[in-house]
Amino acid sequence: MITFSKLALSLLAVTPFVLAELEPASPIHQVHRSRAHKLRTAESTAAANSTITKRAPALRFPFGSTKVRGVNLGGWLVLEPWITPSLFDNTGNSAIVDEFTFGQLQDYNTAHAKLVAHWDTWITESDFAAIAAAGLNHVRIPIGYWAFDISAGEPYHQGQYPYLFKAVQWARNHGIKVLIDLHGAPGSQNGFDNSGQRGSATWHTNSQNVARTNAVIKTLAAEFSKSEYADTVTSIAPLNEPAGFVGGTMLDVVRQYWYDSYGNIRYPFGSSTQGDLLEVIHDAFQPLNSWSGFMKYPNFEGVAMDTHHYEIFSDAEVSMTWEQHIQTACNFGINTIGSYSSNNIWTFVGEWTTAPYDCAKYLNGRGIGARYDGTFAGSSRK
Repeated sequence: MITFSKLALSLLAVTPFVLAELEPASPIHQVHRSRAHKLRTAESTAAANSTITKRAPALRFPFGSTKVRGVNLGGWLVLEPWITPSLFDNTGNSAIVDEFTFGQLQDYNTAHAKLVAHWDTWITESDFAAIAAAGLNHVRIPIGYWAFDISAGEPYHQGQYPYLFKAVQWARNHGIKVLIDLHGAPGSQNGFDNSGQRGSATWHTNSQNVARTNAVIKTLAAEFSKSEYADTVTSIAPLNEPAGFVGGTMLDVVRQYWYDSYGNIRYPFGSSTQGDLLEVIHDAFQPLNSWSGFMKYPNFEGVAMDTHHYEIFSDAEVSMTWEQHIQTACNFGINTIGSYSSNNIWTFVGEWTTAPYDCAKYLNGRGIGARYDGTFAGSSRK
């Protein structure tokens, strides 16, 4: 586990990501973004492809031959209480639990000044130098939709986008590649504080939420598909951790959104010519094998799956021994990821940690306890 002083307040505060079980993807027939919604049917009728062949699409990083070794720049352009607890504690208001309430429950000028000071200092170019010195080749940079679009009544503050441009330049200066990750969507895609608004996941229940999210991805793809970023920005993750476990229409909306994002990212500007950015989708907390056959050859190229691996969010997990933690991680990598990626698409472990417990302050949310000491509702002390 690699941590950097300004990036981490605990073992969890910076979660490295790796590209596991790499195999190059096969080329596919070009699919214009306006046809993306039709591909569900095409997938079900496509000829089976038991192995991923050795030819990869033209992309900005040799994903087919070089593993991604990277780190998340968490808590910077999207606030997370467990990464920067002092930002929340210093408000003196325990009802401020996420970035939404950070803006809603403080004077505008006070909140904005705190945010600007945070953006200016939490990540700087020296961090990129340290990341490069550690031998890593990528950073994953979370950013929220509100950096681009605030509707009436939403109390978010803007100003993050210029820092993303700074980060890209710093990455270029130090030979680091960038994965841009949309971490929060309107209505919240998971109800976690890292989506911007803690509570219920309602993103999928309103078509306007999805339309606004698509518009953000179009903005990002239009900008970062430009040739001037070809040496640095390799990929866009159109949505972090949509909560497939909430049921209802969530998974249907997520699947369609992955299709739409494919068109927006792989065919920027509505072009019929494929671009060279990778689309990184997420498993929506579903078993990887439930995504078998999804967005693979022969109808798609330039797509990777992101799965996140933590062993701390249940009583059983925090009670495991070190040997059990290690064995669980090895089984996940060798059996679960290995089986899926060898017959489907490149697979990222976009977030993971070696921390064995959920005892970091506010890890489960501000004002919510920990399983480790029995203060989390319904849990028992380890």
